Amino acid sequence: MSASLTELTGDYVLDPAHTRIGFVARHAMVTKVRGSFAQFEGTAHLDGADPARSAGQVTIKAQSIDTGVEQRDQHLRTNDFLDAPTYPDITFRSTSVEPRSETDYRVTGDLTIKDVTRPVTIDFEYTGNAVDPYGNLRVGLEGSVTISRKEFGVTWNAALEGGGVLVGDKVVLEFDISAVKQG
Repeated sequence: MSASLTELTGDYVLDPAHTRIGFVARHAMVTKVRGSFAQFEGTAHLDGADPARSAGQVTIKAQSIDTGVEQRDQHLRTNDFLDAPTYPDITFRSTSVEPRSETDYRVTGDLTIKDVTRPVTIDFEYTGNAVDPYGNLRVGLEGSVTISRKEFGVTWNAALEGGGVLVGDKVVLEFDISAVKQG
């Protein structure tokens, strides 16, 4: 049974077992590397009657980066990229939510990577809601945004012999969210 938007009003937590926070970056100018973060936590307040009054925040553990290649993951954790020992958290805190349609929302907020905070706008699609077998009300959201890693102080690169660079500047952040209503 699906709840109405007004019935969804309340506080939520991200379900890490059913949520993916990932990224895609260009490698050697010819292919894409995909990865995700295994450790994160997030909360949201949804206001079904007035979605503009909704808000959310996420804290990601930089050390939990996973591309499926341990040597690459170790490099991404160093100062060349995320410098996870010095900056253990990547954070996002919403500052506004703009309803675009009944299922599309534009969420603007402050993204902090390596102690550099910049505003970003993420377009989200509300994918539905359901009560799981344990009686929990869940909502689903999918979204993405493209950022410049250099704008966040992630500048390491290597020139390629034939021209170009090893790592592209543009990184797509991907969010596949399952959030569980509290209370």
